Amino acid sequence: MTEQKILTEKRGHVLVITLNRPDKANAFDVEMYHQLAAAYGQIDADPEVRCGLVCANGKHFTAGLELDKWAPHIAKGGWPALPENERDPFGLDPARRVGKPLVFALHGICYTVAIELALAADVRVCAEGVRFGQIEVKRGIFAFGGATLRMVQEFGWGNAQRYLLTGDEFDAQEAYRIGLVQEIAPLGEQFDRAFAIAEKISRQAPLAVYGSLRSSRQFLEQNLVAAAQRLLPDSAPLMHSEDAAEGVRSFVERREAQFKGR
Repeated sequence: MTEQKILTEKRGHVLVITLNRPDKANAFDVEMYHQLAAAYGQIDADPEVRCGLVCANGKHFTAGLELDKWAPHIAKGGWPALPENERDPFGLDPARRVGKPLVFALHGICYTVAIELALAADVRVCAEGVRFGQIEVKRGIFAFGGATLRMVQEFGWGNAQRYLLTGDEFDAQEAYRIGLVQEIAPLGEQFDRAFAIAEKISRQAPLAVYGSLRSSRQFLEQNLVAAAQRLLPDSAPLMHSEDAAEGVRSFVERREAQFKGR
């Protein structure tokens, strides 16, 4: 029987995804990669799920890739093939990226793949005392899960190279300064804070949330002009949705809207 290294639990409209290899500091092997990809696929496939939240059991989020298990794939220069029901956890293939928002709750040691997975998400919360490190250069390789791209994109050139080229650790306050995390919570409260954000996202109009996320990604993956050209054409169908009508009614009636995703 396959070990459940990734657990999933639906809480309302939020799918909670938990790294579950605490005895190995959640070291990330190939099987874990596929199980996480399948969980991301579940987010897209289930119409009741509107947001995903990724967290981890144990003292640490993850100590990073289990490098000896990944070495054959790195040497071949390709990621393990993903079945149709799985989504790319690193979001490097736009066609296979999860289409709904992802929130991360980070704690303990967060090395290498932890940062890259988090940067492929949309909102990140970390606990006080967290230890971040993009340490591949200390192992004779460079970060190949998106850090060399997204750290530059989100941190700026100098901040990215400061950590990519040295492999130095940095803490929660530095992560907040450079934009890796959006909030710092007391240790033990990072999940509750991240869940509150995910749950709030899930209460908004789903079609509008997905459209907003898609528009932002178009800007990053293409360019300003291409993304700008899609703003009104992609907004027009939403004006005819039941949720848009409910949004207007809730405004007039001064109450919280109850969205159905249609």
